[in-house]
Amino acid sequence: MVIAPDSFKGSASATQVAASLAQGWHSRRPQDEIVSVPIADGGEGTLDVFAATVPGARRRPVRVTGPDGRPRDGEWLALPGQVAVVELAGVSGLPLMRTPDPLGAHTLGVGQALAAALRDGARQVLVTLGGSASTDGGTAALTALGARFADVNGVVLPLGGGSLITLGQVDLARLLPPPPGGVRCLVDVDAPLLGDAGAAAVFGPQKGATPADVGHLTAGLARLAGLLGGDPAAPGAGAAGGTAYGLAAAWGADLVSGVQTIIEVAGLPDALTGSDWLVTGEGRFDRTSLGGKVVGGVLGLARQQAVPVLVAAGQLDAPWPEGVAGAVALARLAGGIPAALADPHRWLHAAGAELADRAEQVGRAERADT
Repeated sequence: MVIAPDSFKGSASATQVAASLAQGWHSRRPQDEIVSVPIADGGEGTLDVFAATVPGARRRPVRVTGPDGRPRDGEWLALPGQVAVVELAGVSGLPLMRTPDPLGAHTLGVGQALAAALRDGARQVLVTLGGSASTDGGTAALTALGARFADVNGVVLPLGGGSLITLGQVDLARLLPPPPGGVRCLVDVDAPLLGDAGAAAVFGPQKGATPADVGHLTAGLARLAGLLGGDPAAPGAGAAGGTAYGLAAAWGADLVSGVQTIIEVAGLPDALTGSDWLVTGEGRFDRTSLGGKVVGGVLGLARQQAVPVLVAAGQLDAPWPEGVAGAVALARLAGGIPAALADPHRWLHAAGAELADRAEQVGRAERADT
């Protein structure tokens, strides 16, 4: 059987989740052979998944400016073939903020990490987008790469999405060229840049934006799109506060599904071949889980290969989708969310054991029908 979970954000990495679930499963079914394939969707933990699954991957330290302006230590990942992986969440993510700042938070650290990778000789770049603190359309990241964003009088704008409402000039003359092998943005959503389903409207409130802030940020992004061009309506353009749009419009980046790319890189299709069960999971299973997230991507692959699926989640806030034979919530096992968060590995172990029992029940029922 295969265990292929996402991280449980703020509690355990995907690798740790897989290990605890495997231990719990083995406590009930010690004879089963388990293959662990940690997965991510482009958000927090993606760098760790690449590091764990790609032979020869090397972590490279970099000093960056965090999303709130404080200097911090970050890293990017060097893969064989001069491929660099930069994780936005690790250098410009919401958990790096002391307090949310929806108008002032920015992506400067992403651009600094990209510049460091280029200086190191990267010939292709993967930028994993998810978990951002900002809604700046990637302008700060592009600033770190040499772009200039100013008002109508030529005064350079402050960093952050809040200032884009006064944007009047975009100068890309000094923008570093993209690497010869191109740039791919691994996105975890299919949202466009603008509108009711766009970056500010849907994700701004998660970053502390009030309704007034959402309107302000949306107007700024619209000004950016009017000057920068590109395709603000492209699926995924709204990822990471519009950073996907900015990198696509100014740097020619391709927007691709993060989870599908990582599933392929991690070797999950091969691991599933001939498997009896697949266990996946995430911190919170809800209506968004099937749209660009790990559980949705993994479930789709399992359906193609006719492998039954079990789900472990911190919280279950939506019905199980078709193809899921059973699901368990850590919050139920622990007696509440705070207890589950306090000792996630204990309750992941318990979840693995319960899912193994469920697999045994399904197996007995199938044998009785034959």
